[in-house]
Amino acid sequence: MATLIAPASHSPHEDAEALRKAMKGWGADEKAIIAILGHRNAYQRQQIRNAYEELYQEDLIKRLESELSGHFELLVGLVSSFRYDGDEISAGLAETEADILHDALRDKKENHEEVIRILTTRSKAQLVATFNRYRDVHGTSITKKWLDEASNEFHKALHTAISCIDDYKKYFEKVLRNAILKRAGEDEDAVTRVVVTRAERDLEEIKDLYYKRNSVFIEQDVSKELSGDYKKFILTLLGKEN
Repeated sequence: MATLIAPASHSPHEDAEALRKAMKGWGADEKAIIAILGHRNAYQRQQIRNAYEELYQEDLIKRLESELSGHFELLVGLVSSFRYDGDEISAGLAETEADILHDALRDKKENHEEVIRILTTRSKAQLVATFNRYRDVHGTSITKKWLDEASNEFHKALHTAISCIDDYKKYFEKVLRNAILKRAGEDEDAVTRVVVTRAERDLEEIKDLYYKRNSVFIEQDVSKELSGDYKKFILTLLGKEN
């Protein structure tokens, strides 16, 4: 269940104009920005971005990046995040991208933009099809292969990303717990990644897991550990009005 509270209808042009007004003069009106972006779903935010560019011939993301700062700026991703998450898959794409993942493992590159693109833009159904194709062709699961070949931090991170697909709610709860409570070197960046990407989908279930694991509501820990406009935005996406 989603936690993000978005209106059934809205005017992208009016939202774009309101954002423009919020970013005029000395300093941005963070409360106004939260009120808009914190209550729009991914499709609505994309409409706002398009309307802003149409009205002002300027990229909304670049404007936000120039006006905002600190952790509140990591939330600029809200405007551009839009991933297809239906059940339709492409067998040909799965074959091609399974090969890309295999080549990345073989080459042991420190970074691989194509791998990042695959993992961050494909639906779960498409990724599962790709991982199944990898297993069929290479005779082993991709998670085992990544773990065996995890020779650097990048590969270890990819193993974590791939592993969490099958048990992602449990994984996301752990990320939030470590990040909010400053364990294992985590920080607010991890909170942003989880809350922003899951707010329209299953954040309510992740919140329930958090409570069962920690005997405290996540909103309480957020209120205690985070601060400022960043805290307000995260609480808004968690479904708690300030």
